[in-house]
Amino acid sequence: MAQVVRTLILVKPDAVQRGLIGNIISRIEARGLKIVGMKMLRVDQELAHKHYAAHVGKPFFPGLVNFITSSPIVALAVQGENAVEVMRQMMGATDPAKAAPGTIRADLALAIGRNVIHGSDSAESAQGELALYFEPAELLDWPRDGERWIVE
Repeated sequence: MAQVVRTLILVKPDAVQRGLIGNIISRIEARGLKIVGMKMLRVDQELAHKHYAAHVGKPFFPGLVNFITSSPIVALAVQGENAVEVMRQMMGATDPAKAAPGTIRADLALAIGRNVIHGSDSAESAQGELALYFEPAELLDWPRDGERWIVE
């Protein structure tokens, strides 16, 4: 059964630097998902450590922190039916070389360390990640007139 949920999407520093923000947002909107929160920000060390807390102590952790803090990102709160699963499919495998053709990572990235986008991996992690980047008042519930043409 389809469930309307929210998920966090980060347009990573490499995508911002390469001018891919609009391309990524266009893909999200074209799919029928709704953006209910959006902001550009620089991730500081504290936020990076919170975001990547599950990876503390792993050999690649310092690289993750250095990368995410290296340049601005765009944080998006995306809402729709099965939004977490839909976005995971749209993003493709973490390693762009293994991502299915037509996915964001297959189309726009070459290397696992510069894979242009992050998305929450479950509804539970989405709730926690959204809270890291957005205050409740920054997430807007708004009616989209064309919604009836997207979902039944």
